[in-house]
Amino acid sequence: MKKSVALLFFLMLFVSHNLSAQENQTKTITKAEKPVMIVYGSDECHHCTDTKKYLKENNIEFVFYDIDKNQEALKEMLFKLKKAKISTNNLSIPVIDKQGVVFTNNIPFEDFLKKLN
Repeated sequence: MKKSVALLFFLMLFVSHNLSAQENQTKTITKAEKPVMIVYGSDECHHCTDTKKYLKENNIEFVFYDIDKNQEALKEMLFKLKKAKISTNNLSIPVIDKQGVVFTNNIPFEDFLKKLN
């Protein structure tokens, strides 16, 4: 009888611990899911540096990847462009991934910046 009670107690403790661990995981995932804009560009590109400046001035969170220095980011950008059916012929940077919507700087630059808001 004592073994059954101890086993039942251990089982309840184990299930309780797993449920609280799952709740903590859910909370962590929710915090991490906040969408952040991704900017693919180059530190040598004036439109790229102007875009970063604009985003900072307007308190828009973003991550910048320099595709000249980061080959994985370049591959990721090209994959996203292909998936979005955007031609890489005469590609102008920066390339933006705004919550899954991918677009490039192929319009007048002021209009491009307005799309970032």
